[in-house]
Amino acid sequence: MFGFGLKDVGIDLGTANTLVYIKGKGIVLREPSVVVKNKRTEEIVAVGSQAKNMMGRTAESIIAIRPMTDGVIADYDTTLIMIKHYLEEAFKAVGSKWKSGTVMICVPFGITSVEQRAVLNAARSAGAREAFTIEEPFAAAIGAGLPVWEPVGSMVVDIGGGTTEVAIISLGGIVSSESIRVAGDAFDVEIIHYIRKTYNVLIGERTAEALKLGIGSAAVLEESQKTISMDIRGRDLVTGFPKTVQVTAGEIVEAVKEPIAEIIAGIKTALEKTPPELSSDVLENGIVLTGGGALLKNLDRVISNETSMPVSIADHPLDCVALGTGKALENMDKFRRQLSIK
Repeated sequence: MFGFGLKDVGIDLGTANTLVYIKGKGIVLREPSVVVKNKRTEEIVAVGSQAKNMMGRTAESIIAIRPMTDGVIADYDTTLIMIKHYLEEAFKAVGSKWKSGTVMICVPFGITSVEQRAVLNAARSAGAREAFTIEEPFAAAIGAGLPVWEPVGSMVVDIGGGTTEVAIISLGGIVSSESIRVAGDAFDVEIIHYIRKTYNVLIGERTAEALKLGIGSAAVLEESQKTISMDIRGRDLVTGFPKTVQVTAGEIVEAVKEPIAEIIAGIKTALEKTPPELSSDVLENGIVLTGGGALLKNLDRVISNETSMPVSIADHPLDCVALGTGKALENMDKFRRQLSIK
């Protein structure tokens, strides 16, 4: 039977996106962490990409929910439904069915025992025989190919949707870290606020994200780049009618300035807590950026300028956490001491 023996799964359960890694197959599913529900009947209308496409376009009785907030479960029941759905879809993609197996889920560094227990209970309720958690920055470092088991300091900054995880890792453990509740979603929120304040026009999350991906930048390095623009549509708060405005790259730089400053402050705090020997390793080897937020143009240069350290973006930054989780799953004997087992 095709798919026989497939049972162990790694899940990057993110605020913005969920990725599923099946042992022996790699990453087989990437979907937004969004669920659309009917408020009156409690019926699930859509999950994932289909649900995200409905955001901002539903009737009053239909609501779009992001069950994960800042990397932890905010709505347990909806998260459980989402996990079950993604497990079924992931195994369907490889011609198999989800059976009870080992599930490893990424969690932000420093979450409470209650938050961690909620994640493990959700995995078990979804059918897992065994459930483990692995810290996001550790998984990101593994996925980025950093020498986490060597006696050398490696620094990773994982900029996800809800949190930015900063960690210095050596000999299979996190030596110093910072978890910052500012990441990619905060960029979108600040863009929405900026457009409202500057143009008196209200835009939605999807439009803000389109601006960020289209012309977003952490800094404008050349004068000519400031005038690169994009037309967007929103609702005029004075007339109530739809309105089109032209937004420039320079304006997006201004809009995202504050969340970037908070991320840089967190990086500096983590570095200040790092032992001198490991600090010298980081100075030599540099900082590696992972996560979707790492794709914001020129963010690596801004962080490099502020820290006076070399900064690089990992290959496939969106996949690093899921890939690291999968590698941990495939080397369980080696990783058991680093996992939170409950």
